[in-house]
Amino acid sequence: MSNRLNTTPNDLRAFWMPFTANRQFKKEPRLFVSAKDMHYTTHDGRQVLDATAGLWCVNAGHCRPKITEAIREQAGELDYAPAFQLGHPKAFELANRLVDIAPEGMNHVLYTNSGSESVETALKVALAYHRAKGNGSRFRLIGRERGYHGVNFGGISVGGIVANRKMFGTLLTGVDHMPHTHLPGKNAFTRGEPEHGGDIASELERIVTLHDASTIAAVIVEPVAGSTGVLIPPKGYLQKLREICTKHGILLIFDEVITGFGRMGTPFAAQYYGVTPDIMTTAKGLTNGVIPMGAVLVTSEIHDAFMNGPEHLIEFMHGYTYSGNPIASAAGLATLETYREEGLFERAREIAPYWEEGLHSLKDLPNVIDIRNIGLIGAIELDPIAGEPTRRAFSAFLKAYENGLLIRTTGDIIAMSPPLIVEKHHIDEIFGKLREILKNNI
Repeated sequence: MSNRLNTTPNDLRAFWMPFTANRQFKKEPRLFVSAKDMHYTTHDGRQVLDATAGLWCVNAGHCRPKITEAIREQAGELDYAPAFQLGHPKAFELANRLVDIAPEGMNHVLYTNSGSESVETALKVALAYHRAKGNGSRFRLIGRERGYHGVNFGGISVGGIVANRKMFGTLLTGVDHMPHTHLPGKNAFTRGEPEHGGDIASELERIVTLHDASTIAAVIVEPVAGSTGVLIPPKGYLQKLREICTKHGILLIFDEVITGFGRMGTPFAAQYYGVTPDIMTTAKGLTNGVIPMGAVLVTSEIHDAFMNGPEHLIEFMHGYTYSGNPIASAAGLATLETYREEGLFERAREIAPYWEEGLHSLKDLPNVIDIRNIGLIGAIELDPIAGEPTRRAFSAFLKAYENGLLIRTTGDIIAMSPPLIVEKHHIDEIFGKLREILKNNI
């Protein structure tokens, strides 16, 4: 921690923090200075149990030796290599390892630096693919209400979280939205996939009828809508979307930035649900949150549609200065090795029932109006305070931090996604502390 912060801890004005109540934070800063495995250490020396994997990303736990050593070695060997017309071995090796664990047929990788960039890349690929196939009339993009696809213009256009959209004008044109799948009256306190709501996927047929399939390029959804408060797809919903997209020649994009890399007990949610998209976006757990990196996986059919014309011409005019960065690639390889060597995907699947039991044990607490879970993801929805939306959950967040527990809130929903190394005693501690916080009728 710098001397400046030690001597003037409230002089934090220069950093305009993302998705943060800046004025509240800077009056009472919450600063982490180190981390190891399941815990953070705060600036005042307290241990905080991480029930959110950082921000849905530290799937293998904090400061894992293989990952940190890989970064250290790579930084001393090759710090940067241009990604345009040049390359370095680890970017190709990592792409191969990703293809190895991806759904069958997803054989090609484009690198990005975040989930937001992965979404932008996927949308551009979808539009360009149809044009390359001679179907340039397919320009529409279909998202979903309450969907979160990052914060760039494409992502907030297809996204459906009002607060993320309302300040930024008209956004992209040619975008429509399917309804969300949240049916609290029918599916409250569901364990796993809800029974009701699979037929909501048929709303895509109505949108197709309205616009005509010949104008629609792609549909993008999160298999599990995470940032909006963990909305789990009803039984048959994703399968029905796949069926409709295939029927009408529409590309299906899965945003797996949150669900990828073991969160569901499988490499990707696509495998958990048995539904293979045409394009899949990833980030977060790709490098265990250690260094920015994302990846977009596409099928061979999509890739090959671009591979024509003179060989010296660039096939797809898109990319980033840091696409496949050497240090990020090294981190990604070490992260995948850590997942594999420690069997963390399988481990997540084995401990998920214990997680589910602990989560649903809070059903009897005041103001808890819903609990839902899938894999190592869980949400507790609280009854909002009249006239003060978000305050109840934010109060729980602050009390949890004071009591050595990190949770995440969105609206009046507590969302949790612990590192995959979580033990049963950690789960007991998480829900024991939450019980004490919530039973006091915050």
